[in-house]
Amino acid sequence: YQNVINYFRFIAREVRELLAQIGARSLNDIIGRTDLLEQDKTVGNWKTKGIDMSRILYFQEAGKRFSILNTVEQNHKIEGVMDYDLIKQADPALHGGHKVWISKQINNVDRTVGSMLSGEISKIYGEDGLPEDTVNAAFFGSAGQSFGAFLAKGVTFRLEGESNDYLGKGLSGGKIIVVPPVGSKFVPEKNIIIGNTVLYGATAGFVSIHGVAGERFAVRNSGATAVVEGVGDHCCEYMTGGRVLVLGKTGRNFAAGMSGGIAYVLDEDGDFDYYCNKGLVDLTPLADKDDILEVQAMLSKHLLYTNSAKARYILSNWMRFQHKFIKVIPFEYKKVLEEKKLKELEKKIKETADAPHINE
Repeated sequence: YQNVINYFRFIAREVRELLAQIGARSLNDIIGRTDLLEQDKTVGNWKTKGIDMSRILYFQEAGKRFSILNTVEQNHKIEGVMDYDLIKQADPALHGGHKVWISKQINNVDRTVGSMLSGEISKIYGEDGLPEDTVNAAFFGSAGQSFGAFLAKGVTFRLEGESNDYLGKGLSGGKIIVVPPVGSKFVPEKNIIIGNTVLYGATAGFVSIHGVAGERFAVRNSGATAVVEGVGDHCCEYMTGGRVLVLGKTGRNFAAGMSGGIAYVLDEDGDFDYYCNKGLVDLTPLADKDDILEVQAMLSKHLLYTNSAKARYILSNWMRFQHKFIKVIPFEYKKVLEEKKLKELEKKIKETADAPHINE
């Protein structure tokens, strides 16, 4: 990174030299100074002939009634965002560690809900966050983009409705649950309930989706665990860590660029091989004991959080469904895990051999 620092130092030095040539002490001194610009009329391009830029380059000296710098204050329009109210209601948790329960209506203009709340938690508790389920928020309606973005550890968001794109972007240890509205007649595993690019760049946490996701589910996921009942194209694209369990059909190009983490897919139709991009990953049956226990644990959590009929049916008929699961794991990641297991086994053997033996 030292080369980058030097590069920008050279840029800064040249900028200062150019400013000095025109008698300016900082960039602020030349912002809006159109009198320092002139139209180059020597350019021979036919497109520039006849263009008069005198009005654009007009300059009026700054005075009491005129300013060329910061003439209008920027309105960020964040005074009324939902997070301010969430932070207020979560105060007992933020400053006392007490559990809180919050209920809110939500619509698609409410974007990045949870990010400012997570920021406040990070300021106080850092990466450790809060104990699990300290802040419990229930939302009803249609969430806007980036619902639960960067959600911190200790925060649980439950959405009864639907969500736009980028749900759980940068998820940082929080928990997000999405279920259909009470009284809905559609079959969850056959209907899309959240948008595209879910869990983009997530590092930790758990997501449980009682329905189908759009495209690029878990793209660049590096540590979060997710259960979903169907996905669109490019699921697990560029994934580097974490776990994903898909309980339904997938779109094309599954696992493209996937270099880490593990995905488990319920291949009921036997055609997942066609939809998977096998350039970097290995497809194996669900046979290892640890993998079986992991999938069952993920299913149990999904059932607990969403009351999914499909999760309940799979768990109740496990022997029927076990052979239909496919484990998707990158070749290099698989090699690393196997080497790690081998080292752990060698360590145990050595510890056993070195342990003192009691003679009877």
